[in-house]
Formats: sequence, C-alpha cells, structure tokens
Amino acid sequence: MKIFNTLTNKKEEFKPLREGEVSIYVCGPTVYNYVHIGNTRPMIVFDVLRRTFEYLGYKVTFVSNFTDVDDKIIKAAKAEGITEKELTDKYIAAYEDVRRNLNLLFPTYAPRVTNTMDAIIKFIDNLVKSGYAYEVDGDVYFRVSKIDEYGQLSGIKIEDLVAGASERIDENDKKEESTDFALWKKTDEGIRFDSPWSKGRPGWHTECVVMINDIFEGGKIDIHGGGQDLKFPHHENEIAQSEAANGKEFAKYWLHNAFLNIDNRKMSKSLGNFFTVREISEKYDLQVLRFFMLSAHYRSPLNFSSDLMEAAKSGLDRIITATDNLKFLADNAKTETLTDIEDDALTKTQNYVAAFEKAMDDDFNTA
Repeated sequence: MKIFNTLTNKKEEFKPLREGEVSIYVCGPTVYNYVHIGNTRPMIVFDVLRRTFEYLGYKVTFVSNFTDVDDKIIKAAKAEGITEKELTDKYIAAYEDVRRNLNLLFPTYAPRVTNTMDAIIKFIDNLVKSGYAYEVDGDVYFRVSKIDEYGQLSGIKIEDLVAGASERIDENDKKEESTDFALWKKTDEGIRFDSPWSKGRPGWHTECVVMINDIFEGGKIDIHGGGQDLKFPHHENEIAQSEAANGKEFAKYWLHNAFLNIDNRKMSKSLGNFFTVREISEKYDLQVLRFFMLSAHYRSPLNFSSDLMEAAKSGLDRIITATDNLKFLADNAKTETLTDIEDDALTKTQNYVAAFEKAMDDDFNTA
C-alpha cells in the first residue's frame, strides 16, 4: 500500500511500526456548535482509511479527541446561558449522532482535554524544566528557536515567520521571540485549572500531543491525520513539542485532506453558505453525503452544490438498487449450480474486487 506522506510530499510504501498493527490519531472537533459539512470530510476520509486497514487484516487503534476547553466554548456557553460542561456535553452528543448517521465507526479512544489535564500540566512542566519552555506572568511559552527542524511539515521557515511578525509585535509582548507559542494561558474567565504557573487552561497545540503520549506507548504513532488547515501551525507545533519531550520522531506518516467549498466558494457564515449537517439531513439521507464526500480523492478540493448532491443521490440509489436485486436473485435461486453466464459474471466480479483493492492501495483512491 502507498500513501501520500505530507511530511515528505511524496507517496511512500506504508510500513507499520508494529507488524500487523496500525496506530492512527485524527484531530477531533472543538465542541461549541453543531457539526458543519466541512467537518464531515475528515470524519469520512479517515473512517475509510481505518476500514481499509481493517479490511487488509490490520489491528487498528484509532483515536480522535474532543477539545472541550477553548475561548469559543466559553463565549458560546455564556451566549446559551449554560456551563461550559453542559455546552460541551450537548455538542459531543450531537457530534456522536452525526457519527452514527454517517455510518462511521466509533474511535477506539475519544479522549477529552478536560480529562487529560493532569497529564497536560505534567508535560508542560517537563518542557519548562528541560529549557524548551518558559513562564512569564503565569503564561508558559514554547521556545521555537530550540527546534532545528521547525517547519519540516509545512515548509515554513522561522526567519520568514519573524519577518512577517515584525510589523505587528506589541512592545509589551511577553514572549522572548515572536514565533514562540503558548502552552499555558493564565485566565480569570471561564473554566480554568490549577497549575504551577497560574489558574488557567492549556494552549491548543499541546493537547493532542499529550493525548497521544497518554494512549500510545512511547508517544509515537504510524499516522497523524486532519484537514490541511491544521498543517500549520497546529501540526507543526505538535511535532516541535513531541520531539522536544521524547527525543524521537512523532508520527511516521502525515495525511491531510483538502478543503470543501460551497458552490465554488469557501464556506463562511458571512457569505451565507454555512450549512450544518442537521440542515443537510433534512433534505438528504446522510449516506448520500458520505457517498458524495468519497466521490473525489481526499487530497483534491471538493465542491459542494445541490446539483452535485443530487448526482450523488442518483449514483448511490443505482448501487443500492443493484445490490438489492442481486440479494433477491441469490435468495431465490432454484439451484446452487452456476450457468456459464453466471460463472462468467462471478469471474468479472472477482476482477472488480481486485481493481477496487488496487485503487485503494494507491493512496486510498475512493474516486
């Protein structure tokens, strides 16, 4: 099997860390609202990735987290007049409903940030003690300059980041360097936790690293996945922290799915083309959305429109009708002896299965 490794920007033969096993981590949602259709592309893509490995006989450990601590969560909880916990419980339940309706397998583990807080604080403390991080007025920052290979995933150079930041640096900025990023934030607002530095909450980039360390032995995994928008800074900063803490490679392969556009425009609330899955489900069975998402290669941009969804619905209906007819014929066959025509059809079917497997072995070419 060959997969496109974003880290090396080329297709590579997949070789697992452990024979017969695959470890996969996919960045999950920040749960402050209902799932929008853009969220479903990585959900579906990496479900198919997992199912393909299982089809090939691998034992798969699949992890996808819930970020349940965030400024957006605090703001949304205030707007709805409920606690952050009530808000995140509500939207996690809604997210899992979408999982069921899209016929997605549930993760082997689905950790929440709030349940990983002790490990997060310990991880940050170790980075401070080793000199990779520093504390200023209750905040903790990561020293990007200590990572020689920073930018290895995104191709972004530190000097370019410094040049880009030079025009917008506040003279009172607490960071040593403009490129340093927050591991811990002191706060007086919303949900917060005790730490050696202040009452606060963790930075987003630290959470996934710690959950991977917590679940996978040695903090190293086969595949780390997510949308291409996470490549920088989120995934780049994950690599920096993990390799600083563990002194070894973090993930062997990186997979990123491309964006979903709506009527050839980027989805946004301001353009009025922002759709939740709940809204789509009022018009279509969500298996149509799943089929539509798999109609393009995961690394290719995908355009959503009513016409394309109708085409997907027709295509899926044809497949369902064909399989229903075949099941009926098989159940009502008068004899188990195949005619020459049936024997020839069976041979062709086996050829189709082989062609399907060949396509999926070529970087999961669902299209």
